[in-house]
Formats: sequence, structure tokens, C-alpha cells
Amino acid sequence: MNDQNKENKLVEGEDFYYTPEGYKCFTEKYHLKRGYCCKSGCRHCPYGFDKKTGTNKKP
Repeated sequence: MNDQNKENKLVEGEDFYYTPEGYKCFTEKYHLKRGYCCKSGCRHCPYGFDKKTGTNKKP
């Protein structure tokens, strides 16, 4: 079970970083590793989701 926890750990600078306001911001690499779009309009969304229109810009 410990091996599974190590696989799920986030690495600062690789999977996320902190914004100047102190929020955790996930990177494009993290989103690709997760494997799906959460449709929250994330800053680094590799899937191209546009929160304003509710659609994906990328195919």
C-alpha cells in the first residue's frame, strides 16, 4: 500500500506550483498524468476547455 501512496504524491514544481496569492496551481503535466478534463477552466488545461462557452477548443 505504501507503493501506491508514493505514486499518487504530487511533486512541487512538476505537478503544481503556488501562485503569488498562495493558491496551488496544477501544471499541464499533472493534467495529462491525471488523464481527463475536470471542466473547471484550469489555467494550464491541455484539453482546451473554455469555461465561458463550456466547450473544448482542442479536438
